Amino acid sequence: MTPDEFIIKWQRTTLKESSAAQEHFCDLCQLLDELTPAAADPTGAVYCFEHGTIKTTGGKGWADVWKDGHFGWEYKSAGKNLDQALKRLQFYAPALNHPPLLIVSDMAQIIIHTVFTGTVPDQYTLTLNDLRDPSKLQLLKWAFSDPEKLRPIDTTAALTERAARQFSEWAAALRQRGHDSAAVAHFSQKLLFCLFAQDIGLLPNQLFTRLLENGLKYPAQVEQMLTSLLNTMAPGGLFGSEAIDWFNGGLFAEVQPLPLETADLKTLHSFTKLNWSAIEPSIFGTLFERGLDPKQRAQLGAHYTDPNSIMRLVAPVVLMPLRKEWQSVQKEMLQLKTAADAAKSPAVRDKQLTKLRALLTGMLERLNQFHVLDPACGSGNFLFLALKGLKDLEHEIILAGEQFGLMRAFPTVSPHNVLGIEKNHYAAELARVTVWIGEIQWMLQHGFSLSKNPILKPINIIEQRDAVVNADGSEPEWPTADVIIGNPPFLGGSKKRGLLGDDYFAALETIYDGRVPAGADLVCYWFEKARTQIETGKARAAGLVSTNSIRGGSNRKVLDQICQTTRIFNAWSDEPWVNDGAAVRVSLISFGEIKTPPVLNDERVAVIYADLTAGSSEIKMDVTTAKPLKENVRVSFQGTKKYGAFDICGDLARSWLQIPNPHGHPNSDVLKPWRNGKDITGHVSDTWIIDFGIDISEIQASLYEMPFQYLLDHVKSYRETVRREKTRRKWWIHEEARPGLRRAIKGYFRVIVTSLTAKHRFFVWLSTQILADQALIVISRADDTTFGILHSCFHQLWSLKMGTSLGTTPRYTPTTTFETFPFPIGLTPADTASHAIETLESGAIIPSVASEYRAHAIAIAEAAHQLNQLRNHWLNPPEWIDRVPEVVAGYPDRIIAKPDYAAQLKQRTLTNLYNQQPAWLVNAHQQLDQAVAAAYAWETELNEAAILQRLLQLNLARCASYIE
Repeated sequence: MTPDEFIIKWQRTTLKESSAAQEHFCDLCQLLDELTPAAADPTGAVYCFEHGTIKTTGGKGWADVWKDGHFGWEYKSAGKNLDQALKRLQFYAPALNHPPLLIVSDMAQIIIHTVFTGTVPDQYTLTLNDLRDPSKLQLLKWAFSDPEKLRPIDTTAALTERAARQFSEWAAALRQRGHDSAAVAHFSQKLLFCLFAQDIGLLPNQLFTRLLENGLKYPAQVEQMLTSLLNTMAPGGLFGSEAIDWFNGGLFAEVQPLPLETADLKTLHSFTKLNWSAIEPSIFGTLFERGLDPKQRAQLGAHYTDPNSIMRLVAPVVLMPLRKEWQSVQKEMLQLKTAADAAKSPAVRDKQLTKLRALLTGMLERLNQFHVLDPACGSGNFLFLALKGLKDLEHEIILAGEQFGLMRAFPTVSPHNVLGIEKNHYAAELARVTVWIGEIQWMLQHGFSLSKNPILKPINIIEQRDAVVNADGSEPEWPTADVIIGNPPFLGGSKKRGLLGDDYFAALETIYDGRVPAGADLVCYWFEKARTQIETGKARAAGLVSTNSIRGGSNRKVLDQICQTTRIFNAWSDEPWVNDGAAVRVSLISFGEIKTPPVLNDERVAVIYADLTAGSSEIKMDVTTAKPLKENVRVSFQGTKKYGAFDICGDLARSWLQIPNPHGHPNSDVLKPWRNGKDITGHVSDTWIIDFGIDISEIQASLYEMPFQYLLDHVKSYRETVRREKTRRKWWIHEEARPGLRRAIKGYFRVIVTSLTAKHRFFVWLSTQILADQALIVISRADDTTFGILHSCFHQLWSLKMGTSLGTTPRYTPTTTFETFPFPIGLTPADTASHAIETLESGAIIPSVASEYRAHAIAIAEAAHQLNQLRNHWLNPPEWIDRVPEVVAGYPDRIIAKPDYAAQLKQRTLTNLYNQQPAWLVNAHQQLDQAVAAAYAWETELNEAAILQRLLQLNLARCASYIE
């Protein structure tokens, strides 16, 4: 059939849809040289007319024509509303396997709607005469044979980022002119909703665009026009000759337009060209919030957490348990339907159908009463995705009810199902807008008319307040909900006091004493609150995000408690995430009373432990049960935390060392070489630090003229801005001066140090004349035996298992990695605590130990000494360097590269060495491992699981011996 023949035939027809639809479609197939449904698929499994016809009721199918993976096609008689046909296809799209194209047609036109996931929808309208145009005909051909060719280029993510950026920049310009940030945010959110409402047809006839165009003509009147529109949208009514629906919902309760300049209006008018109906609420809220909040402005262009990542919590906590319930109900319904169809008595049949309807109604009511709480809801992306998932499930159930021959229900899941707590007022208000937009989008995209009077139902369930501390210092109550989800704030335990203030920190310590360790990250309080809600019956389960450091250290104690009172049933131990625009590594943890087999990192396991590792049925080994050993305490310490510009360059320090002071004491009292993590893993920088110890008074400190004046100029004003009272008051002292560390290393000439975070776990010697930074962990021992044990594969494996990580980089947390590690008997830190040491002929140093353990101490020390010598020779070949004494005796010599070797020496770092793993290094470590294995009386060929199991048994046995 030619285009002309097709056009002539169908121009003349006056047949109704029921009489003409299938013949019209078959003619199209002939025109496009495509097989008809019956010819292409005789079984009708993937391509047919009247797909989904309900046999029991004789009702119409889900689509007049359906081709799986291509389209759903719905016909209407000439002159009938094709929008209604589209709504029908949208409603039945899940039953049609979500085809990428929804096509509606009468005999005079064909409209193709693209609905590819994650894209901005396109629409192609073809009249009969358009079929003479090969390019238009090609569109239809692609619909039948290659729908991917119709996939829109613009994605909803790209559109959303563009819209959020442009609108946020517009809002920033208003703030720069002196308008209050909160007023700009409120005004912006109202205008945002106007743009959205216009594009979905709630503001008729491009009303908002016309208002802006009139505003450009009459700038003096624009504030009055906007006030009038927004005031009309609150109760509904007439705006000029246009009827406006009742919006309400609180968004338009207070209308305070800001004065707009011509440039503002032009920019705002340009926004109307964007398709606001297609913005993605799950990411728009986050991006828009950053633009409205001046504190987050720098993150506007940063990445956001993608919806798929959020669904790793929403799915197991919210949706999968409900789907399991629905599967059970569906099975019962099928049994009742079968019994009803087989019943010979009308009374029996009616009884079965009554039960059938009750089951469906009960499941729908279950969803209607289901509540999800996000106690750190931000701009609402978790709540929106949870609501969307609940509505999708409800829609599936409604469709199933039709298939069972029951009357179609109207969806009742709505914003009332989601609850939120959010401290930030920008985010709290935006969360409501996000949920509103998401609800409206979903209803329209699934073929439902909007519930009105008002359109925006009040959302009073997103509370603006703190979730873990009340203003009066008491513990807040969380609303009862079925489940809890969210992404609580990430703030390291060491930063809490400085950023939150002494009062808030003290309140946390008081409220959560015995429940959350004082040194734990802020996110841990949300985990403990959620655990308490589950324990007291106010929630069934929770799914929360944390930095992956929750797996170890003091943080893990909250997961220990969770495992004691409930269970972790789903977790992702170490995943990429974006938090406040920054890329981080997180753990996603779902816990509570949901009865489902545990899943860790998308794999079924027997049990999930508190460190987010899996147990198996073969080996019962939970290393999180390991406890600190008393012989290991007060041995490992974190270096000092300066909190201010106490560090200075070496040349400046040397110049001060030669300057006398009024009281006759040298500046060497308060100047020390300084080392941080990069100095250990990379190259040593020539950095010194001003260190006034732990208790020197300000008057005493001032007598060291040059160092004190430097702190006056560079530290004091900075310290005055912090919240912690002690940090402000003693501004010349390091914020964490570590008195315990200073006592522990007194009397030692050297100590063992390792970087807090490092790709490779190695240890080095550090002179006690050098001050260690907080990025270093200091082990207060000077003997090679302890050095060797720490460097063995046994401690390496234990520290990886028991530590945490920063991103993908392992983190050495002393409380869990060192204090729990069981040293070989006779060689524990307590046994070697004395400063009494012995230097062997080789130069290796052993501690004073009992005679029966001396041979093992020597073997380990010799191997460790050899390893250290080899490494030092590789790092600093004598032929390449000069050793220069410091200007004051007692400090370690400086290592200076000879002129021709600076570039080569720069590549000699411990990180590079352990990346390369040369044979000599591997052999040296193997020799050391053999010596340590002999001290344990273990064979040397143990696998990792066996090593961990034996170390755990040693730990638990020693803990038990304390009790005995």
